[in-house]
Amino acid sequence: MTTWKLVKLNFGRSPVHFGELGIGMEESKERVRSDTLFSAWVTAYARLFGKEAVEKLLQEFQQNTPVRMSSTFIYREVDKRTIFYLPRPLKFPINYPKDNDLAFFKTYKGLNYLPLEIWQRWYQTEGFSTDDSQELIDRTNKKDGTVTALKNAGTFDYKTAFSTDKVPKIAVDRVTRATNLYHTGFVQYHWEQNGKDVESLSGLYFLLQIERDDKQLITQLQHALEFLGEQGIGGERTSGAGQFKVQWLELPKIWQSVTKFSDTSAHQCLLSMFWDNDQAILQNLITANSSSYEIQERGGWLAESNIRRQMVRMFTEGSVFPKQPHGKLIDVTPSEFKRHKIYRSGISFSLAIKVQI
Repeated sequence: MTTWKLVKLNFGRSPVHFGELGIGMEESKERVRSDTLFSAWVTAYARLFGKEAVEKLLQEFQQNTPVRMSSTFIYREVDKRTIFYLPRPLKFPINYPKDNDLAFFKTYKGLNYLPLEIWQRWYQTEGFSTDDSQELIDRTNKKDGTVTALKNAGTFDYKTAFSTDKVPKIAVDRVTRATNLYHTGFVQYHWEQNGKDVESLSGLYFLLQIERDDKQLITQLQHALEFLGEQGIGGERTSGAGQFKVQWLELPKIWQSVTKFSDTSAHQCLLSMFWDNDQAILQNLITANSSSYEIQERGGWLAESNIRRQMVRMFTEGSVFPKQPHGKLIDVTPSEFKRHKIYRSGISFSLAIKVQI
């Protein structure tokens, strides 16, 4: 029996540095993708429970995938309600006016993330409306219109959930002792002081789809994630970055309806990174006119070393396929690394949606 969990990562006053291939130290992404989350989580699991336990865990993921996880996405606390953002699928929603969208298309394309309320309406229930068109036109023309459903849902406020900054740092050459000034980018989620406590007003969340009722495994994964929160995720952890507290939640009512949605013509929208090397499977997924996807090269360094993992190209969140993808773990062990295998998760997490073909 499949069960679902929503997990919130509350960073409080702790900034984060999430680097990705090609963006450099001066920039930081505001969220963590599923493959990076998986790697950090498994590393924490190995430190807590040892080599044999983590090898058994990885074997389970290779054989029957006990748990699927989404990438992390932004949440905001606004007026006693939580706004969850999801990536806009790379297909138009039903009822989208493709033939006369020039008045607002640029604004629409700029909406990389949608509030769950709008995401569900556009891609699972009524679809795109004439009021949505008018509000996007008013937004494009910088007018205060009478239609405000998108605005009230937080559609245009994604970037208000966090702020970015660059911190100057000094690197010292070990041989010559020469110094070099550089800058590191950090993201700070919003928070406020509530008495002696720090309350997170925004942060990250992700979804878990638990495929097997194994209480011991789930408890161990919970402990490992809490341990990861103490250690920190991302870069610049020695500077105190990336530390978080974990909230394990049952699915709110709106999420229950989103995850249970089904339709005879439904497609699947990726909410995680995805990889597979079976050409027959991939050919069925990328059928012309039925799929729309983006691919990103993923790399990175091994923890506490100067050795790079093997590069791999993966489908990104928001990609849309006519069938449900499944994915696999990828062996990305560098040839010069002999201690143990290194894996990146290409196991998919997707939700059913309706799209305009």
